[in-house]
Amino acid sequence: MNKLKSGVIPSQEIRKLNYEKVIFSAENIYNDQVQPSSLDLRLSASAWRMRASFLPGENQKVEVRLREYAMQEIDLSNGFILEKGSVYLVRLQENLNLPKNIEAIANAKSSTGRLDLFTRLIADSSTEFDHVPKGYSGPLYAEICPQSFSVVARVGTRLNQIRFRYNKVLVNDAELAKIHLESNLLNTKPHINNGLSFSVNLKENMNEAIGYRAKPHTGLIDLDKRNYYHVDDFWDVLSPNKERVILDPGAFYILASRESVYIPADFAAEMAPYVTMIGEFRVHYAGFFDPGFGSQKTGGKGSKGVLEVRCHDTPFVLEHGQIVGRLIYERMAETPDLLYGSAIASNYQGQGLKLSKHFRQ
Repeated sequence: MNKLKSGVIPSQEIRKLNYEKVIFSAENIYNDQVQPSSLDLRLSASAWRMRASFLPGENQKVEVRLREYAMQEIDLSNGFILEKGSVYLVRLQENLNLPKNIEAIANAKSSTGRLDLFTRLIADSSTEFDHVPKGYSGPLYAEICPQSFSVVARVGTRLNQIRFRYNKVLVNDAELAKIHLESNLLNTKPHINNGLSFSVNLKENMNEAIGYRAKPHTGLIDLDKRNYYHVDDFWDVLSPNKERVILDPGAFYILASRESVYIPADFAAEMAPYVTMIGEFRVHYAGFFDPGFGSQKTGGKGSKGVLEVRCHDTPFVLEHGQIVGRLIYERMAETPDLLYGSAIASNYQGQGLKLSKHFRQ
């Protein structure tokens, strides 16, 4: 690998990393796991129900910590119910043998976030979640905490994805303004301040619903079933009400951005929360955008950002058009040979307000 390279590693190089056994698995790694700037990770059969979430700490292996914190060993071979409110750890099928110039960063997949499945990556010697340092060699694990719905998971289920990069190359505000003039990153006049700000839509929707709130008591969701469940069995529909919604502490909401977003082919983007001074609520669980998201060439025509919202300690009034987060753009090491969209059957290209792929659309 060229040590002078920087930026996020694209799809064609991810396949090369697999060929060179930088990424490896006892089972084949399939082409459809490779996304424009990430690799989907798969659950193995080995899982544990935990007393609590944890990080192994420096020079500590996850398997050693399991002896302290695991309550029950689980086999996912034939499927297993992950219960709402519990903490699970699952070994992933993929392993890493990173060179000294490549690090890895993980995030939940879009469908995972929209189900309120709090999912984080853990590696041996981790002192932080979702980050694997340069030169790491060893196994990977997924911590899974169902927050709103109990789910059925099994071997091969894909809940999170991993990105690889040489060095982080963020796009500063001046560069971002220039790129917007060339490529129309948003369909509105941009507000650029430490990234591209975006706001919430509580008004403009052809289907009249402006969001969804998870019901507190529901049935199971099988993570392998698509376009299967009735929305009304799991969600309360939010209709426009004076262009505002009162967020209840502990409740989970699916809302959409007012703006339509576009990610050019040479960039990736991550949704970052806005400053906490605007209110104590979280606006994303799976906020990563692949190159090509929203592109007209791949079926996007600009795509809304879906917001996974959870309010914290006190009720909070969210107003239409209120800024709730920022898009942080990052440069790719090369243009990927895959782009997000219809060619790779991306689930959320051209989306407006949209629940996860498990629900009947």
